[in-house]
Amino acid sequence: MYTEQIRSLLAQHARLLVDANTLGEDSDLYQAGLTSLSTVNLMLALEEHFDVEFLDRMLGRKTFGSMRALNDAIAELKGDAVTPAHGVTPAQAGAQSPHAVTPAQAGGQFPQSASVQP
Repeated sequence: MYTEQIRSLLAQHARLLVDANTLGEDSDLYQAGLTSLSTVNLMLALEEHFDVEFLDRMLGRKTFGSMRALNDAIAELKGDAVTPAHGVTPAQAGAQSPHAVTPAQAGGQFPQSASVQP
């Protein structure tokens, strides 16, 4: 879905030892020369380009290890991840309960008698 855009950003920001155009979707980016510093540069470029912010749980080698992993993470962050067999996307799984009251729904304030669900 986003592979070619990711490939372009890899070529520009990741300082790989190989041409990004020679890498497959599952190629190990760390074996291709991705370092901790270039991972940060790549992350910032991806966040700006796709207008997303990587979640703390995504900040590891698993997410940045391949173009496929990056594609999956970006798809999840943009809310268009493939729906798994159980019918709930990762974004939906993290959504609030439909019975929870948000500050916006309560006019910015919670009444004294309202209970707040996590």
